[in-house]
Amino acid sequence: MTISPVDFASLLCSRLCHDLLSPVGALNNGLELMADETDPAMRERCMELLADSARTSANKLKFFRLAFGAAGGFGDLLDPREARVAIEGLLSDARRTSLGWMVEAESLPKAAVKVLLNLAMIANEALVRGGQLDIGAEAAGGRIEIVVRIEGPRIILDPELRAMLTGGLAASALVSRTAAAYMIHELVAGPDGAAGAVMISEPAPDVMIFGAVMAAG
Repeated sequence: MTISPVDFASLLCSRLCHDLLSPVGALNNGLELMADETDPAMRERCMELLADSARTSANKLKFFRLAFGAAGGFGDLLDPREARVAIEGLLSDARRTSLGWMVEAESLPKAAVKVLLNLAMIANEALVRGGQLDIGAEAAGGRIEIVVRIEGPRIILDPELRAMLTGGLAASALVSRTAAAYMIHELVAGPDGAAGAVMISEPAPDVMIFGAVMAAG
């Protein structure tokens, strides 16, 4: 799968704008309400909504900066605890999913952290009604293994996301909705397309497992 860097950047920007539109729009609506509202109780409620929207926007920006951007500088390694904080912030906005963290490594390659973050995001979105999100990762023998397990009352994974993650969808079919899945596949597969692989369990009631095996360097 290949796509020009400019086209991919455009799709990624579209994805980020889509995800930020709701909380930023809520901020704008809250400010408009505040301008016309005189009742103290309603103004207090508006302030609470503004605070929630501001916190959600900040959490999403922190997550996206680490998942898609150059957070952590240009070094080769990142502290996985930064990823945990970013994921916890993302989950706290909906308050419907619990996080289980099983990553003991003090550092991981930046590419592996990005794979972990983007898999967590896709897995969380598949938990339509919330549930449990468990993340594990370890490095051994020059390879890194990442596992994301979700459990909840309703799990839906878009077939196009599944296909893009596992390399079964051509780059020509790439859209903003599947940009994160494309990034995961490219980071895992490597330049030659055979350095690693993403695996997803077959549909099962209330449980789904995502796995990635990639080179450590």
